[in-house]
This record gives sequence, C-alpha cells and structure tokens, in this order.
Amino acid sequence: MTTQQGSVALLNDPVAQGMLQTKTPARFAYNWSDGTPRVVPIGFHWNGREIVLGTPADAPKMKALKDGDAVALTIDSDTMPYKVLLVRGNVRTDVVDGIAPEYAAMCVRVMGEAGAQGWLENLRPLSPRMARIFITPTWVGILDFETRFPSALERAMEGLQGAR
Repeated sequence: MTTQQGSVALLNDPVAQGMLQTKTPARFAYNWSDGTPRVVPIGFHWNGREIVLGTPADAPKMKALKDGDAVALTIDSDTMPYKVLLVRGNVRTDVVDGIAPEYAAMCVRVMGEAGAQGWLENLRPLSPRMARIFITPTWVGILDFETRFPSALERAMEGLQGAR
C-alpha cells in the first residue's frame, strides 16, 4: 500500500529520494512582501530533515521571507514518465560567513568536484556572506505517472474502472 499523499513519510519513498538527489533545480514558491506569489528556480540540498537553499545574503527573497512563513517547493524530472516531488513547509533563515556548506554540497552534486570548486572560487569574493533558507516539510506529495497520478486523473481512472 502506498503512503497517503500529504504524509512527510513520503520523503522516504524511492521516488522522493531520487528527486532529492537530482541535478535539476527546485522551483521555490513564496509570497512577496505585498502578498503576491513568486516562484524561482534554485539549487537545493537535502540534509535528511530539511531542504536547504543557499542564496546571497542580500537576495530580494530574503527581504520577503520571515521565519515560520509557509512556502512550497517542487522538484521534477523532464522526461516521461514524469517524477514530481511536491513539498509544503515552513522556513527558517540564517546568514553565514562565506559559502554555506549546503550550497557547496549542492554545487558538487550538480557540477561535479572540479566544476564546483571552480564556481565556488569565483563566487567567494562576490558573496562574502550567504543566507540559508531551511524548509521543514509539513506536507509531501509524489507524482510518478506510473502508480501516483494527479488526483483528478486518479478519480477519472477510478470512475472508468467502476463503469466496467
């Protein structure tokens, strides 16, 4: 039996674990200070409990985000059958001197060791401080288009089976 959509236990599902290690950027959604929605592509790191985003300390999103804010994030593949990890959660933020270790780990995962080291060396003088956005998942969903489909499609398939 599959775990119910919405359960944070879905983070242990093989589809979720694969998406948490992908090189594809996440899409991070939050509300701007005027209440309008924003979504941005961003690299991420999974620390086993939280999804961590690294960004320059003076990035515009840092002016809008406050500890405890509700946000959403999706990580998805670009080939069929699509794999999608949907996360809703709350944020906490901090600022560290230098490059955030989670950002450096994301760079190694995405670019490989040599590519990451080159990028980070160029970034260090541009970003003497880095903000971290920690997303604590409170709701998790998975779509794999093999066993888990969008709810409207699942209802339609169930209706079709009931009609037979």
